[in-house]
Amino acid sequence: MINLLPAEKQIQSVASFEEFISTPFQGDVNAICWNRELKGDFLEIIKKADTQENITVLDEEELLKLELSEQGKLARGIILNDYRLLKEHGASPTLNIIKYYERDEEYSFFPTDVYSFHVDRSPIPTNTILCTYYGASSDILPNSQAEQKILVPEIRDELKKQFTGSVEEFESYLIDNFFDLHYQAKPDAQIINLGLGNLWCLAVDHPESQVLPCVHRAPIEKNGESRLLLIC
Repeated sequence: MINLLPAEKQIQSVASFEEFISTPFQGDVNAICWNRELKGDFLEIIKKADTQENITVLDEEELLKLELSEQGKLARGIILNDYRLLKEHGASPTLNIIKYYERDEEYSFFPTDVYSFHVDRSPIPTNTILCTYYGASSDILPNSQAEQKILVPEIRDELKKQFTGSVEEFESYLIDNFFDLHYQAKPDAQIINLGLGNLWCLAVDHPESQVLPCVHRAPIEKNGESRLLLIC
């Protein structure tokens, strides 16, 4: 009998887009990965785009206007094909060039920005789909190796010190400020990097979900290196 590691139980690998969209989350599986090795110069797209802001959204029209080399055109073609496949599936993909995300500095002991391990929540059934074409890529954490921060005694006590309402209102305060969405890795946790070029679908916390939401985080960007990320 083969004993699977937590991450291996959690991730379902597929070999095509058709499998990607038709494979359901079930049991322990809350992350689906279409493993791909992409060719083309994705960095050229970042260099040729006008990136004045921390996060630049590059739509299809702007992408098509870029003057690119053959390798750059190859990369652009892959992105446009991903756009087409996802839109035909009913998704709304966005291509982002990310220098860095804004940091949450209000609670230094409990940041709630995307660099913290967290789950996504939605009032309606949905999933998070993403692909990093260039730069640092996101991480996921097996649910069994993640600890909800609001259940850590020291963190919970500190949150209570910051809270000025009644005892009965405290749990609502945690939800309203998204504290309940954030996790920390247990000692010796097996953190999994999503890699470049792979298309991922991550389970979201919503009322009809049959599986646990996928715990994930954005990576710390490498110094001076932007990320090229498709997300929907």
